[in-house]
Amino acid sequence: MPLSIPDLTAVRARHPGAVAEAAARRVRRPLVGDSGRLMIVAADHPARGALGVGDRGLAMANRADLLERLCVALSRPGVDGVLATADVLEDLLLLGVLDGKVVMGSMNRGGLAGSAFEMDDRFTGHRPRDLARLRFDAGKLLLRIDYADPGSLATLESTARVIDEMAELRLPVFVEPFLSRRVDGRVSNDLSGEAVTRSIAIASGLGGTSAYTWLKLPVTEDPDDMAEALAASTLPAVLLGGDVGDDQAGAYRRWRTALRLPTVQGLVAGRSLLYPAHGTVETAVDTAVGLLRQGDMR
Repeated sequence: MPLSIPDLTAVRARHPGAVAEAAARRVRRPLVGDSGRLMIVAADHPARGALGVGDRGLAMANRADLLERLCVALSRPGVDGVLATADVLEDLLLLGVLDGKVVMGSMNRGGLAGSAFEMDDRFTGHRPRDLARLRFDAGKLLLRIDYADPGSLATLESTARVIDEMAELRLPVFVEPFLSRRVDGRVSNDLSGEAVTRSIAIASGLGGTSAYTWLKLPVTEDPDDMAEALAASTLPAVLLGGDVGDDQAGAYRRWRTALRLPTVQGLVAGRSLLYPAHGTVETAVDTAVGLLRQGDMR
């Protein structure tokens, strides 16, 4: 279907019920398909005001361009689904490109990038009951913990309760944990092996059950530390892509190594695939899918 913001806007203005209708008729699939691996394209950054990619500060600001890139990515063989906020997922529903795809809703986007309250990452996106009502397949939440910020305790508690609610609805929830701190006023995530290990241990123990919990994890700054970090939990994990800057090849190398580890089940990448430093969206996505297939040879 041709991408047209005016068309989408007209449908939203005249027939808001079209979103629920599209969600009701969407063809669903199991979370993990025949390949046993997950390749998810992420596009939930804009709702947190994180619009930059590399040195392009507003790269993700043009919604028509973002939707076109997402449609291209979702059309590539081996791509299982998409992670995004309600507005983006509803646009994709109306465009009819989510049949047979895993649809993952982004749940907490309250910690706006660069804000004084960035660490107070409240649940301003999908609620568990929204995901169930729309027949979506999973949710994702961001869990940043600052040992120097007493507010992190509230974040931990609210995260645990959402994990409980998702389990009650039998919906998988992907928890993205970091140990974080402010450096010169900016939030920085600690990607050392020890910090990632601690974040995994903390996230794995949240809630009254971990039966529906997955982990969404960065590769440690020293890739050799990743195996030891992942040994902290038996929960299934996916790697997150993040903004890799100009070092696309280096990111691929780190992903290739980590994808061979036993608890890693796939990859969730956004900006690095949708806005690659070099080449096209097709090439970037196909390369990532190829890395997953190489990881199957572990």
